[in-house]
Amino acid sequence: MAYRVQKTEEEWREQLSPEEYRVLRQAGTEPAFTGEYTDTKTPGVYHCRACGAELFRSETKFESHCGWPSFYDPADSDAVETRPDYSLPGRPRTEVLCATCGSHLGHVFEGEGYDTPTDLRYCINSIAVRLEER
Repeated sequence: MAYRVQKTEEEWREQLSPEEYRVLRQAGTEPAFTGEYTDTKTPGVYHCRACGAELFRSETKFESHCGWPSFYDPADSDAVETRPDYSLPGRPRTEVLCATCGSHLGHVFEGEGYDTPTDLRYCINSIAVRLEER
């Protein structure tokens, strides 16, 4: 897919820390309950740490107690894209990527019973986003 922001892997490595690169460009996951935004309630907008695109707003963040920041809806319908992820044997998931640069953000889950307007949980790595406080 052709993304609006495109860089070589070398350019991404120069821009991102090794851990940011591992999560954003290699579809890694930060350890549960370690991310800086897991429990924050600070009002603001969450941007892609790789390209700066607006991804989520604090109004859609909720406490899922899963160990990562959870949102029930992206900032707009074009902010993220999803694709099937079969990387865990016997456990298909849906990967969430930044629609602007294709960086891995986390996964989205449906039908878990959370009391949200969409019945979705976008489980996002803190290291994949940067909060711009209001």
